[in-house]
Amino acid sequence: MEWTFDKAINSENELRGILGYPSEVVTRKTIDYIDAHCRSFIEKSPFITIATSDMHGNFDVSPKGDPAGFVKILSDKLLAIPDRPGNRKADTLRNIIQNPNLGLIFLIPGIKETLRVNGEAKIVTDQKVLELLSCEGKIPSLAIIVSVKEAFMHCAKCIIRSKLWMDTENTSQSSLPSLGKVLVDHGKLEISYEELDDSIKSDEKTNLY
Repeated sequence: MEWTFDKAINSENELRGILGYPSEVVTRKTIDYIDAHCRSFIEKSPFITIATSDMHGNFDVSPKGDPAGFVKILSDKLLAIPDRPGNRKADTLRNIIQNPNLGLIFLIPGIKETLRVNGEAKIVTDQKVLELLSCEGKIPSLAIIVSVKEAFMHCAKCIIRSKLWMDTENTSQSSLPSLGKVLVDHGKLEISYEELDDSIKSDEKTNLY
């Protein structure tokens, strides 16, 4: 079936005609620095997503996780994020070089609200910052420094609707294909699923930091 769409929304006036306008609580919730409430959330968060774009507007969203508080607050306008070992595609880092604008979402397991931070980023290798971001005795090679432009709490509705933190024990890993199978199928690789899965599991044990 080929989908066609005849009723696209092309202006904010059309959009507002359907959605209406935000309340004063919403319009006044955004601040341009990290206050005590944001600090508390960041210090308790073990997981973030980073949204970036290259100079042509091609977007990427990347997850990053570590022990709670892995994103360090350097000041009320500056955050530092470690870059841990990964697949070396470096999508986020390459985008930042081309376009410094980025967006962050901080999550805390079991907490329905999220914290959103928008700003400009740069990549640094200053030893003092890298040492601050060390974990398990390992110092990252790079750090992402974020200059905060906007910070605000996001309401719980999306977490409630998705039941994200509910019934997690009933989610069976066996109901999904392994990462090795997905990568072999997507890349048409000449390696068995089992071999790649074993390699991935080994990398997870030996190359986290």
